[in-house]
Amino acid sequence: MRAATVLLSTLLLASTSLSAASAKTAAKPAADYAARVENVLRTTPLIDGHNDWPEMLRETEGDKRWTMDLRDLSANPAHYNTDVTRLRKGLLGGQFWSVWVSPDLPGDQQVVETLEQIDLVRSIVARYPDTFALARTADDVRKAHAAGRIASMIGVEGGGQIDGSLSVLRSYAALGAGYLTLTHSRNIAWADSATDNPEHNGLTPFGKQVVLELNRLGMLVDVSHVSEAVMRDAIATSKAPVIFSHSSARAINDHPRNVSDDVLRLIAAHDGVVMVNYASLYVSDAYRHWSADAAAEKIRLNSPPYGGLDIGQPDKAAADYAAWLKAHPKPPVALGEVADHIEHIARIAGVDHVGIGSDYDGVGNELPRGLGDVSTYPALLAELMRRGWSDADIAKLAGGNVLRVMEAAERVAAAPST
Repeated sequence: MRAATVLLSTLLLASTSLSAASAKTAAKPAADYAARVENVLRTTPLIDGHNDWPEMLRETEGDKRWTMDLRDLSANPAHYNTDVTRLRKGLLGGQFWSVWVSPDLPGDQQVVETLEQIDLVRSIVARYPDTFALARTADDVRKAHAAGRIASMIGVEGGGQIDGSLSVLRSYAALGAGYLTLTHSRNIAWADSATDNPEHNGLTPFGKQVVLELNRLGMLVDVSHVSEAVMRDAIATSKAPVIFSHSSARAINDHPRNVSDDVLRLIAAHDGVVMVNYASLYVSDAYRHWSADAAAEKIRLNSPPYGGLDIGQPDKAAADYAAWLKAHPKPPVALGEVADHIEHIARIAGVDHVGIGSDYDGVGNELPRGLGDVSTYPALLAELMRRGWSDADIAKLAGGNVLRVMEAAERVAAAPST
């Protein structure tokens, strides 16, 4: 009996000690993870593959965008996700700034507006030299990071923006563009979009020529927004690894903008990287279905000139739509769901092939809770640490992987022509 009592006392003591240790661990992780994140990002720049701040400024501010104070836009009615103060709080080390223009514009107008957007990025960098530094190469990024500045790269978000001209593409490269997204939301003459009806079933011969010219220029081939057939053709054609600048995992949310497991395996085999998008539409399957239902309800209520229960009665249609929204609330989307996409891509393709491509200021603030602006990158990294990610793997996700791909593209561009 005495032996049993001693054993029970020992077990209770051990259990109490374990509980105390667990409580201690649970009480301090926020500070511990924050310190770990800061430590990782001191040596590895956190690089975001896609931010639409330049276009948000253009659409919202017009000509004021050239001179307005960009240090703190948190109270602006436009609800910007980005400003200088929050970029610093988010510990960002490098950003591919998107220079998107509407794919509905005539080709020559797309070129003009792309040049204006490139000019805007360069202007912002020049206006805040203590915060930003232009970067074109991996070495440029590292030097900017070492100097305490945010490496500012440029991504042209749509093949239509070259207007079918390799000379235009070369001009963008000369102005500092670091990648070309092969399509945006619509098909173009040489490639299919993920969100349009197929026309070419992949890249045309000219499309493949574009990919090879990107290789020659040392620009990254970006296959976000393209159809799966174009993804496969681009990976097969490119001599350098390709990127998805802002896409997520299709196994979690079956949106065609996302990346299937088969393509994830191809990305791994060709040493590319998928930079995970934060947009609720691409993160949450429940949100995707709700969004489709909401759009269909608008059409059901009022679709002049022939359709709709409330046809020709916009006030009644608006009231009925508001009632529908109240009865069908938007599904919540949270930070952890973005982490789920990152973990899935790391599981299928490997931790060497995943990165971050937020899509800030490009998704109408339809963002997960906890990831509402550029100050929140550390929270996502901390969540992955809580899930067991090592500091070395966090460094790969944060920027190491995309730097490796940039270096590979630079090597291909530097290789002698054959």
